[in-house]
Amino acid sequence: MLKKGQFKNAVKMNNIEKYFGHTAALKGVNFGVGANEVVGLVGDNGAGKSTLIKIITGVFPPTNGEIYIRDKKVSLRNYNVKQAYKLGIEAVYQDKSLGEKQDLWRNFFIGRQITDRLGFIKVREEKEIARKIMFDMIGFRGVGISAESKANKLSGGERQGIAIGRAMYFDADLIILDEPTSALSLKEVQKVLNFVRKIKESGKACIYISHILSDVYEISDKLIILDRGKVVATIKKSEVTLKKLSEFMLKYAHAK
Repeated sequence: MLKKGQFKNAVKMNNIEKYFGHTAALKGVNFGVGANEVVGLVGDNGAGKSTLIKIITGVFPPTNGEIYIRDKKVSLRNYNVKQAYKLGIEAVYQDKSLGEKQDLWRNFFIGRQITDRLGFIKVREEKEIARKIMFDMIGFRGVGISAESKANKLSGGERQGIAIGRAMYFDADLIILDEPTSALSLKEVQKVLNFVRKIKESGKACIYISHILSDVYEISDKLIILDRGKVVATIKKSEVTLKKLSEFMLKYAHAK
């Protein structure tokens, strides 16, 4: 029995189709992410992952189908990026989420400043909240890094952690990570995976997209495999080994 304010699915999509002219990018896609679930979205280039994410985040309207957010059907006519954001959906992209020369505390509150009744920013309060997000909420461990450090002083993994922490603090129910470990070292990859674990520990949901199958497998509760615009498999992690998953994925590796 769900309590007031709770929901079963962060997002649920029924029979989603997306056409660009006569070209079908998505065909009959059924896709869902539970309220406290990490879903790994995998597929070869051109599988339709980016199109699917752009529909979830309101960038593209679907041609056909239904979308439910927090178990409530949304009007596709009115659904857009702003509406997705209001409904608790945020996407974090590699190295595109932070202002490089801005202090970290300023990065947390871009467009969401805490102000007094005269409109002045409450700097001390914002710094304290940023510190709590960094060190308490996401367990930040950057040596010599504080809320007043510049974003360009962070490693790639640390930047992803800051962006994830920001989304968590501002009550995103679903955080989408699109290739978050691209071009990172193995040590940095583990940092990002640990940050994703913090998302789940906080009771939120995540879609994790990566070409690195071992990372997706490690962090996900469920894996959804796309191929040429269709969902070809939905697999619980507990039902498959990484070896079997890798063998299955080879069937959908298309020659360039």
